[in-house]
Amino acid sequence: MTKKTKELCAVCGKPGIIHRRLTKTIGKGASLLVVENVPVVACPHCGESYMTAETLYEIERIKAHRRSLAKKRSVATVSFA
Repeated sequence: MTKKTKELCAVCGKPGIIHRRLTKTIGKGASLLVVENVPVVACPHCGESYMTAETLYEIERIKAHRRSLAKKRSVATVSFA
């Protein structure tokens, strides 16, 4: 979902940032954690994408409690040659 607002970009200060929800991966190999629906702010003017402090704190909380929050799923992987 994408939502354009009149809010100002924290980097360039221009209005019109876009709120998106993306999937982020944390770690690698056996410790890989996939977090879905992470809110990200994107600026169409300067091209920056960033997460708010609130989102970063929530990601840290998820990482700290990953064993109780995560659901195991198998994921297809491929190596870029």
